[in-house]
Amino acid sequence: MAQRVESQVVVIGAGVGGLTCAALLAKAGYRVTVLEAQTYPGGCASTWTHKGFRFESGATVAGGFQEHGPHAVVGRMLDIQWPVKRHDPAWVVHLPGREVALTGDNADVLKKFPGTERFWEQQARLADLCWRLSAAGLPWPPTSMAEVMQLVRVGFQFFPADLTIIPYAFMTVYEWVKRLGLADDKAFVRFLDGQLLISAQTTSRHVNAIWGATALDLARQGVYHVEGGIGGLALTLVEKLRELGGEIAYRQRATRLEISNGRVVGVWAQHGRHAKQETFFPADFVIANTTPWDVATLLGDNAPAALKREVAGRKKGWGAFVLHLGVREDVLPEGFPDHHQVLLDIDGPLGETRSVFLSLSPEWDEGRAPFGQRAMTVTTHTDVGQWWDLLNTDKEAYYDKKEAYAQKVIDALETIIPNLREGLSLVLPGTPVTYQFYTDRQQGMVGGFPITSLFKVRGPRTGISNLRLVGDSIFPGQSTAGVTLGAMRVASDVKRRLSRWTTRAGVSHPVRLTTEPEEPTLSEERVS
Repeated sequence: MAQRVESQVVVIGAGVGGLTCAALLAKAGYRVTVLEAQTYPGGCASTWTHKGFRFESGATVAGGFQEHGPHAVVGRMLDIQWPVKRHDPAWVVHLPGREVALTGDNADVLKKFPGTERFWEQQARLADLCWRLSAAGLPWPPTSMAEVMQLVRVGFQFFPADLTIIPYAFMTVYEWVKRLGLADDKAFVRFLDGQLLISAQTTSRHVNAIWGATALDLARQGVYHVEGGIGGLALTLVEKLRELGGEIAYRQRATRLEISNGRVVGVWAQHGRHAKQETFFPADFVIANTTPWDVATLLGDNAPAALKREVAGRKKGWGAFVLHLGVREDVLPEGFPDHHQVLLDIDGPLGETRSVFLSLSPEWDEGRAPFGQRAMTVTTHTDVGQWWDLLNTDKEAYYDKKEAYAQKVIDALETIIPNLREGLSLVLPGTPVTYQFYTDRQQGMVGGFPITSLFKVRGPRTGISNLRLVGDSIFPGQSTAGVTLGAMRVASDVKRRLSRWTTRAGVSHPVRLTTEPEEPTLSEERVS
């Protein structure tokens, strides 16, 4: 274990990004406390239990475990063996009149979309280089001279191969496809749009080509199941954090940040949702695994002017409508893969039940469902504002819409599982309102921001020198792999800053928790 450094770091939120950052800092010797409002870790990548089923709260597939992948890199840094098994095909895409399996060798994609070989060759080369660059440490956008110098060092390390990226930095995936003469193939463009929506939060006409190439690489690099559910990633990180001397305090909901002389000096938190008393956690550095809106709320009047302008003007991200289903195995087609995406139309907008993604608990993971059944999580992208508008103006209409969405999603699923309704033993719908209740994210937004330009992505800075964001709000954004990359960058930044403050001004001596943090338990109740 590293020699203990007397600087206290408080991390708000036990999502994968926050926990990864916490564990890396604990390994470096800092005193780290993670505050988590729930009784279990993981945030939007957690697993919860209801009536014998273990459901995913949001994220259902995990990537980034290949050699240069973020989870593999962090695993080596922290000496972690992730409890994962690869699933091939990654998922099956169902288009009108066409079914495409996404496999590691891309064989079915090439078979179903002949003539696209050149696109996939370029995509693979570009993605491979991006993975290697990110594994070497690529702080983007750079926010200090130290990060600029790091970018230069990484650039020289991969010169001249990294110059091949430059043309793609100024085009979208659609423009790339158009240059290759493939834009008239509407089914192919729709296929790409479907993948990009779930991996990049936008479609080919908008997503930057470099980021799009990496987002489209998930199936080739491998999709993995986590034993016991995706929350196992967070539990593995919690175990490592404690092994390294860090602490995690459950049922501690951050309520405000204490500011003195322009710096954060600690976090106030309440024990449970309705507690009247608050506990103060002193800190030399605070890392918020939240959205910009949420950190602005925690700062209140102390929020910097630039942060206030950002949250007032930034477009809201996507939300998710989710169905958690208990399904009898005997209604599933024989040899049915665990992950599917259903795109109902070739034209028109995606999301709002017109495109759905379903994930089944793997057959080998018997603890995820009662005997003879499987746990199924189904999501569709949705605009968050409509749900809150209805809830605030007409609650009956809100619940009617929720039921209508549930039936539309099941209708979409029955295009590939014809007798699904006959085999349902449990139906639990959730909206962005549900996500907001359980994750404390602004209006229940999930997935981060679409990356339409590499020159407009959000970094971790907040305008306060010892306060950083981590998670899917900062580049590179969504997915457990994305937030892990962001966490690596933030941990390096925090170590540089704390080292500077320790040298110049000494260190504080924070008060440790006086009681042992609660052990995580999986919630048996969910809000609807």
